Amino acid sequence: MIRTITRQKPLAGILVGLGEARRVFIVGCGTCSTMCRTGGVAEVAAMADALGREGLQITGTAVPPVACDDLDLAVLDEQAAAIDAAQAVLVLACGFGAQSLGARRAVPVVPGVDTLFVGKERGPGRFEEICRQCAECVLADTGGICPVASCHKGLLNGPCGGTRDGKCEVDREMDCAWTLIYQRLDRQGRLDRMRRLQPPRDHRAVLRPGKLAIQPGEEEHGDAPAV
Repeated sequence: MIRTITRQKPLAGILVGLGEARRVFIVGCGTCSTMCRTGGVAEVAAMADALGREGLQITGTAVPPVACDDLDLAVLDEQAAAIDAAQAVLVLACGFGAQSLGARRAVPVVPGVDTLFVGKERGPGRFEEICRQCAECVLADTGGICPVASCHKGLLNGPCGGTRDGKCEVDREMDCAWTLIYQRLDRQGRLDRMRRLQPPRDHRAVLRPGKLAIQPGEEEHGDAPAV
């Protein structure tokens, strides 16, 4: 299952973000942050204890099922008084969740985690990015393995000179993405795909912040959406 992968900020950094706020409401997330152990029930309770030891008053806590979903955030309306009594809301959820909450309440929102990437859990406590969302997908030529997300250097036309024994020179514990691509294409009898020259990425392929507007009728006819 795809999740937004986060890393909790150091307490010192959180205190800087909170600034002069002495009354804090803490919000976690029952999905991605719980899986990453950055904002589940246990982490929210631990953060409340840590801030309490720093002399801050915790007006309340909540761990909605999905912190970036408006329907789930609506349950926080039941704690409106506790939230409004706070001088800041500390959000132990991804940037999307923090922004969603900030749009609903007048109380300042402070992120307690850093959002790293969209990825997948490969094993207990081990997460890997699987898609950079670059708007120029080359998976047809790379055996379904993304070199943009799976290679530290994001190389589009084969490995660098630093790969050794199938491992990446940046991270010797990590398989070289282009070794994996070669092996898969070889098994598929499609090594000719590696001879296709991929042009430099066009960073205009998707403007940031990203927007997509599907015109009426395009869903039925499969027309290209307007960006």
